[in-house]
Amino acid sequence: MNAPYERLEQLEQEALAALESAMDSGALQEWHRLYLGRKGELTSLLRLVAELPEDERPTFGRAANTLKATLESAYEQRVETVRRQELERELARGALDVTLPGRPLGPGHLHLTTQTLRRIYAIFAEMGFQVYEAPDVETDEFNFELLNMPPHHPARDMWDTFWITDKVLLRTHTSPGQIRVMRERYPEPIRVILPGKCYRYEQITARSEHQFYQVEGLAVGHGIRMSDLIGTLTEFARRLYGPDRRIRIRGSYFPFTEPSVEADMDCILCRGAGCRVCKYSGWLEIAGAGMVHPQVLRNGGYDPDEWSGFAFGMGVERPAMLQYSIDDIRLFYGNDLRFLRQF
Repeated sequence: MNAPYERLEQLEQEALAALESAMDSGALQEWHRLYLGRKGELTSLLRLVAELPEDERPTFGRAANTLKATLESAYEQRVETVRRQELERELARGALDVTLPGRPLGPGHLHLTTQTLRRIYAIFAEMGFQVYEAPDVETDEFNFELLNMPPHHPARDMWDTFWITDKVLLRTHTSPGQIRVMRERYPEPIRVILPGKCYRYEQITARSEHQFYQVEGLAVGHGIRMSDLIGTLTEFARRLYGPDRRIRIRGSYFPFTEPSVEADMDCILCRGAGCRVCKYSGWLEIAGAGMVHPQVLRNGGYDPDEWSGFAFGMGVERPAMLQYSIDDIRLFYGNDLRFLRQF
């Protein structure tokens, strides 16, 4: 047998014997460097292939690869054995007493978003609103068409949508619940809030997330007017943020309300003087709202000649950000206990 093949056999016997004598992690690392490393014995031996006749090179290469696989397998087994032995020695020295009790975990508490939702529930409950839950997965019909947005309507571009199929999607707002509750409760008057998560295919920034909570409000009855909507939003703002809060109403557009408005509150940080949070306007947007569009009432089963109503939608994370001066919405879903334990 020529020298390269003899060296393969010698290397196998030598390496396995050295591996068996390695008794700790440091010795194993040194063994791996010596025999399987980039400058190890096996790598050096593979360079001898160039000295062999061409017809012998494939056979020698296969033998060398077989040896490499054998040594790697033996190394992995030895690592497991040595780690177990090291742990047993640590236990024997008393470094780790497994009979001692673990570190106690403190009691958990409600997430800041849940706390804010419950405050909102309580405020609207005192005003006679019930909680109605609608599904997160909606159809195109309920999410858009029955809310005055037929296919190809330009208002659909206001919401970047997660589509599941051509007709099924993750709801982009809580407004589809308006149709569901109207069809369920007709011909009764309605006063409900519809909380839940919404999903939009948007860039995640300090001010926006691709999933977030909203609270929709809906009141349907006889003789409901815009002044009822303004009074409801004003009372809500004062109960949540303080009795001195001021509200302003400005015109806006939503396909499912007519007329549509935006409700702003004087900035609670600068008290209307202007700051970075309110973009130096002195006002913060708290809700989009309006009188329920006659066609939406009709789609829900209510005759707009006899019934009227108002609707509003507001975020949940935003009120918490305003109340606690939080400047990054991503903290709500980052699962950082240093942040969550503050509330």
